[in-house]
Amino acid sequence: MPKGYWVSAYRTVSDPEKLAAYDKLARLAVEAGGGRVLVRGGRAVAYDAGIAERTVLIEFDSFEQAVAARESAAYQEALAALSDGVERDFRIVEGID
Repeated sequence: MPKGYWVSAYRTVSDPEKLAAYDKLARLAVEAGGGRVLVRGGRAVAYDAGIAERTVLIEFDSFEQAVAARESAAYQEALAALSDGVERDFRIVEGID
C-alpha cells in the first residue's frame, strides 16, 4: 500500500507566535494520526518559482491515514491556532508503492 505524505511549503510567516502554538498542537495531532516528521525547516535551496522559507514533510503509512489525520478534530484545533499566521501551500500526496 502506498504511503501518504503531507507536504507544506511556507511562503511567509507573519506571526511566529501563532506558528509556535500551531506547532505544539499539530505535533500531537500528527503523532496521534500515526505520522512521522521527516523534514521540518532546515536548510533548503529553492529553484524555479520556489521560495526557500520553511518546508515540512510528514510521512504516514497510507494516503488514507494522511487524509484522516488532516481531517481530525485535533488537527482542526491546530489549524484554528495557526489562523492567518502563515501563508503556505499544503497538500497531501500519495507515494509510490
